[in-house]
Amino acid sequence: MSLKYKLLAAAATLTLATAAWAGETIVVDDAYARASGANAKAGAAFMMIRNTGAEDDRLVDARSDVAAKVELHTHKINDQGVAQMMHVPEGFDIPAGGMHALARGGDHVMFMGIKAPFEQGALVPVTLVFEKAGEIEVEIPVDLERQDGGHGHMKKN
Repeated sequence: MSLKYKLLAAAATLTLATAAWAGETIVVDDAYARASGANAKAGAAFMMIRNTGAEDDRLVDARSDVAAKVELHTHKINDQGVAQMMHVPEGFDIPAGGMHALARGGDHVMFMGIKAPFEQGALVPVTLVFEKAGEIEVEIPVDLERQDGGHGHMKKN
């Protein structure tokens, strides 16, 4: 294991240990980001968002300095049966006591006009904006090797 990898792992552990809670209602689990290649101009982030509160909330925006534009996106099937990515300006509902998955092939945070390549193990700073919980800053690790859409490890908000 390289020194760089060990330092990144230590930083991620420290980040997890000092996670801030948004009124102790919104929890972001197992977040990861990826781009399709070193020269990619777009990338995406995926995560599981849990609302442990008694009121519904809504993810209404995402911001990051790593790209010219950041939007909440989903995939919809068009009349020809082809999946198309599209902006979801109204955001995603996070029901009270429930969760909402941002996963490959579905809802996700989209980075357009990436300013630098997403490198394996790097951290992508993102501000998630919720209707009620407000702004939650997360550092999302880049995982270019992940193949599945499974969720379960990282906690941060």
